[in-house]
Amino acid sequence: MIHGKTLDAWIQSHPVIADLVALNETTWFNPNIAQATEALNDVGLTAADVRTASERLQRFAPYLAKVFPDTAAAGGIIESPIAPLEHLRQLLITEGALQNVGDLWLKADSDLPISGSIKARGGIHEVLKHAEDLALESGLITMADDYAKLASEAARAFFGQYKIAVGSTGNLGLSIGIMSAKLGFQVSVHMSSDARQWKKDKLRANGVTVVEHASDYSVAVEQGRKQAASDPTCYFVDDENSPHLFLGYAVAAERLARQFERGGIKVDAEHPLFVYLPCGVGGGPGGVAFGLKLAFGDWVHCVFAEPTHSPCMLLGVYTGLHDETSVQDFGIDNVTAADGLAVGRPSGFVGKAMQRLLDGYYTVTDEELYRLMVVAFEKDKVKLEPSALAGVPGMSRVLQSHAYLNRLGLTPTQLSNATHLVWGTGGSMVPDDEFEAYLAKGRNLSLR
Repeated sequence: MIHGKTLDAWIQSHPVIADLVALNETTWFNPNIAQATEALNDVGLTAADVRTASERLQRFAPYLAKVFPDTAAAGGIIESPIAPLEHLRQLLITEGALQNVGDLWLKADSDLPISGSIKARGGIHEVLKHAEDLALESGLITMADDYAKLASEAARAFFGQYKIAVGSTGNLGLSIGIMSAKLGFQVSVHMSSDARQWKKDKLRANGVTVVEHASDYSVAVEQGRKQAASDPTCYFVDDENSPHLFLGYAVAAERLARQFERGGIKVDAEHPLFVYLPCGVGGGPGGVAFGLKLAFGDWVHCVFAEPTHSPCMLLGVYTGLHDETSVQDFGIDNVTAADGLAVGRPSGFVGKAMQRLLDGYYTVTDEELYRLMVVAFEKDKVKLEPSALAGVPGMSRVLQSHAYLNRLGLTPTQLSNATHLVWGTGGSMVPDDEFEAYLAKGRNLSLR
C-alpha cells in the first residue's frame, strides 16, 4: 500500500503515475495555475523580501571582490551571462518537427563565480545573512561600514567560534562550504552517496569537513540537521525549507530583467517567456521562479525538469502529497547521473508555495542528458554538467503540448516571438578528466 492505496488505484486516479513508475519521459502541465497577482500570495514572501536579499548581497560585494578575485571585475556581484543556444535550438526543431519557434537562450549559472553553479546564489546569500546577523549583533560591523573589513584575521577569528552544517548532493555543499570556510566558520557538509568525488575533494581543499553517507540526499540532510540540533553554536542550512536560500535565488530575476533589457529581449503579452529549470529538492528553481513571477507576472511560464529516476517535485505536486511522499514510495529508485537532481522527497515549502505559479513539469532520461551535453559543448561551446541539461528539452515539450498552448491562448505569432530560456545550473568547475568521461559516454550513446 502507498499512502493508503494500491499502485493500481493511484494509477487509476492519477494516470501520469503509470509513466513515472515505468521511468518513461513524462510531461504534465498544471491545470491549477493561477494569475500571478493571486498565486504569489501563497508563498508568504514578498518583493520587499527579495529586495532585502539583493541589498545584502550588494553590502557584501566589496568583501567578495576582495576575497574572491574572480568576482572583482564585476565589483563583487555574483552574476552569470546569457547566451544563445543556436545549435541546440536547431536540433530540437529538427527532431521535434517544431513550428512557431522563438529564440532559445542559456542562463549560464554554470559559470557563476566561487562555486560554479546556481547554488552560488542562494547558498552564498544564506551564509552571508548568518554572518551579517552575528557580526551586527556583536558590534563587529555596522550596516554603514565597508564590509571588506570582514576580510581581516580578527573577523575570521570571530566567525571561527561558530559552526555551519548542511546536507547536499554536491553543488549546495560546494557553495555553503567554500563561502563559510572563507569567512572563517567551522563548516561541515554532509554528502549523499551520489555526490561526485571531485566535489568532496574541492571542499576538503578549502578547509571544509566532509561527512560522507552511504544513503541518499534525505539522510544527508537529516544528519546535518541532527548535528546542528545538538550544538547551540551550529547553524543548519535547510535546503528543504529555507526562505533565505529561496530569496537568494530569487534575486536572479531582477538581474535577468536588466540583461534582457540591455540585450533588446522583450517580455510582454506579445513576447512570452518560457523558463526551464532543473529541479532537485526544489529550492533553487522555486526561488528563481518566484523572482521571475515577481518580475514578469503572467508573461513568464516556469517549467521544472527532473530525471526520470527522481521525479520528486512532479510526483509531490501531482498527487498533492508534497513532502509526505517520496519517489521510493512508488518504487522509483532515485539513482541518476544528474547528481544535483538526485532527490527522492521534494521540499514541502516550495511545492505548496509554488504549486499555482508553476506551469508544468517534465522528466528526462540520463541518456538524453548525456547526448545533449555533447551537442552543447561541441556545437554551442558551453560546458554543462549532465543535470544542467535537463532544461534543454523543455522547448520541445511546450511546443508539442497543444492542449497546454491552447489553454494559454497563445497565437502562432506570439509563439514565434517567444523567448525560451534554459537555466544552466552547473558545470564550469567540473574537472577536465571528469568532463571528458561525460563526453565519452554521451558520444557512445549518440552512436547507438
